[in-house]
Amino acid sequence: MQENIVLKKIIALITSFFIVEQVASANETTNSKLLLNTSKGEIVIKFLPDIAPVHVARIIELVKSGFYDGIIFHRVIPGFMAQTGDPKGNGTGGSGQKLKAEFSDYQYTSGTVGMARTMDPNTGDSQFFICFDGCGHLTGQYTAWGQVETGMDVVENINVGEPPSNPDKIINASISE
Repeated sequence: MQENIVLKKIIALITSFFIVEQVASANETTNSKLLLNTSKGEIVIKFLPDIAPVHVARIIELVKSGFYDGIIFHRVIPGFMAQTGDPKGNGTGGSGQKLKAEFSDYQYTSGTVGMARTMDPNTGDSQFFICFDGCGHLTGQYTAWGQVETGMDVVENINVGEPPSNPDKIINASISE
């Protein structure tokens, strides 16, 4: 009988630890921002964890590992978007971890950040794009996980091309806590 009480207390303690960890993790993604120091200047992106919690958590994990440091903007289409996140620099690479789509009705407007993917909706990995404008048709088709807060002028000045002849790059990426 005494052993059952001790066992129940241990289980309760372990469970409360995991709940605290989940709340701390949720707070980190809710209050955090992505800072992209690029060859054209700084871009600050507010995360959208309420609509794409798995994608936000993965982006934070990749940033903290240094994954995005030195990666180029490999696809930049005027009036549409700037894409980055491919370590190969040609649109075919990634981190190797596919994410299940988290589609929402969040409107793709100027500065919306979405996860690039193939025709299969569950292939988002590390590549993402920042919309200039004219991206409304992507709403509900691609996972939106961020919104540019400052630095849209920087995004709009990234060298164009697929890939650009002189591509701009992310010098380093970090998370503001």
